[in-house]
Amino acid sequence: MARPHAHPHAHRSGTPDRSRSGIGRRSLLVGAVSLGAAGSLGTAGCSRVPDDGKVLGGSLLDTLRDQGSVKIGIASEPPFGYIGDDGRATGEAPAIAEVVFKRLGIDEVEPVPVDFGALIPGLKARQFDVVSAGMYINPVRCEQVLFADPDYLLLDSFIVRKGNPHGIRTYADVRKKGLTLASGKAYAQIDYARAAGIRDVLVLPDQVAGLDAVAQGRVDAFAGTRITVKSVVAGSGRVSATEPFQPVVDGRPAYGAGGFAFRLSEKNLRDAFNEELLKLKQQDYRELLEIVGPFGFGRDEMTDLTAKELCD
Repeated sequence: MARPHAHPHAHRSGTPDRSRSGIGRRSLLVGAVSLGAAGSLGTAGCSRVPDDGKVLGGSLLDTLRDQGSVKIGIASEPPFGYIGDDGRATGEAPAIAEVVFKRLGIDEVEPVPVDFGALIPGLKARQFDVVSAGMYINPVRCEQVLFADPDYLLLDSFIVRKGNPHGIRTYADVRKKGLTLASGKAYAQIDYARAAGIRDVLVLPDQVAGLDAVAQGRVDAFAGTRITVKSVVAGSGRVSATEPFQPVVDGRPAYGAGGFAFRLSEKNLRDAFNEELLKLKQQDYRELLEIVGPFGFGRDEMTDLTAKELCD
């Protein structure tokens, strides 16, 4: 069985947590999303659309090759996926998408920005062909979409006051010391904190707002992934980032492994994508690191976990 790449800051023992019901890096927020146009999307040939929930082979790969383009859903969240200054999709996931789809004979990648909570509903409603947003893979989501194998594995970190005066290292430290904590809107870190016994978590729009809240003394720490915390703390003289750590829920590691999501009816496309992704991971992840390195991802974020392990 494939195991996660050993991280220098954490022990990876046992299999991925199969008892966990948490949502992932971002909550689904399905009930809060309104897709008024969903009923009219994809109506051409609708009699051939498989029932929701059925895993079939699908012909979307052939369709995308014929038209030469693919629509990817992104959530405007650096460094995972966002629109760059040139109007094109950029970030860790879109950069992988461009390489993989080109190798599949699809030259043009067209971004469709939506709220994170609208990604799975938008995929189902055929607003786009694949979710390209670094979405955490977990059993709850695996019931709704097909995931490719994860292309990264992240630890958590805190934004704290300069020098970390409270000595915060984990969620348990925040609870035991009676400190105040914030996190981003719909971040998985909210669930991790509550699992550690922290009742009140201030929810902020993003890590930039989190940095300001810590610097102004409104909270003692802001929880996020190592990547998001590092990106916002870099160059700031007001705050610090704590050492990355492995979140634990119910005594088991809560793996932050993200990947691409496809409709349940498009197994052929998912499998073809997965095959090319596996090639990028060969030779000690050399090609994959060349693609994701500019967005802050390094050898420590690489993993050989599979979607099957994370979904089971």
